[in-house]
Amino acid sequence: RSRSLNLDGRRIGLSNLDRLYFPESGITKGDLVDYYRRVAETALPHLRERPLTLHRYPDGIAAEGFFQKNLPDHFPRWFERARMKKEGGRITFAVVNDAASLVYIANQGCITPHLALARRDKPEHPDRLIFDLDPSDEDFAKVQEAARILKRTLDGLELPVFVQTTGSRGLHLVVPLDRSERFDRVRAFAQELAARLAERHPALLTVEHRKGKRGDRIFLDTLRNAYGQTAVAAYAVRAREGAPVATPLRWSEATAGDLTPRRYTIKNLFRRLAQIDDPWAEIDRRAVALGVAKKVLAKRR
Repeated sequence: RSRSLNLDGRRIGLSNLDRLYFPESGITKGDLVDYYRRVAETALPHLRERPLTLHRYPDGIAAEGFFQKNLPDHFPRWFERARMKKEGGRITFAVVNDAASLVYIANQGCITPHLALARRDKPEHPDRLIFDLDPSDEDFAKVQEAARILKRTLDGLELPVFVQTTGSRGLHLVVPLDRSERFDRVRAFAQELAARLAERHPALLTVEHRKGKRGDRIFLDTLRNAYGQTAVAAYAVRAREGAPVATPLRWSEATAGDLTPRRYTIKNLFRRLAQIDDPWAEIDRRAVALGVAKKVLAKRR
């Protein structure tokens, strides 16, 4: 089944819409494309102006997917691009600024867009600091407890913090930044904070990179806070059966006993959006500098 769609003044050809992308769930490529078309209005504020890595599964999740950073030559001329420095040269990333672009990459088999933590006009100055709470087992209650501890700490440093499910196993806690600092300083702050929390809660938290040494603890992952690294986009679909969605949450939801990291999917996400506004709608307006928090943290040594 093939057809075309007109969005933002662009005509987008769609192909193989009946192909099963999530075979056990009966979810097709057409369902994925339609999800991204419908969610675009809510998701685009979190995508715009960010270099994007495509996690593509052109034959669905039963086959092996691949990450694509460099924009393919066959992408249309109207597609936004960001040329970024890399070791030994440059790389051209996709930038999704409108619904047409989001639907286009879905039709290219991109199930999950992963975003840079900085916008393309200041690529070495992040506007997001991310703590990825990565569990060593399936006990999500421990992830929630780690989130409570981290939020209390960030509140004490007078830093705003937002939360989302990853659609996989954990949670992301995100601090919006005013882009006044470079990645190296932001990452150093995140690492220092994570290390202190792991020292304070050694039975629950760890900063150990090697999985074999984590035991059943939550890994406070700060590695994404670096130039060239990415994080899963808000409202992105994950390549897991059921098509779970990385979903921004209110804090009361993040700590609720009935939450699971894959609770929201392309099948129930719009029911949620019909009932509550995007919990991240104000995230950019809350952007802060890290200066005061750094000073407070230094005094607590």
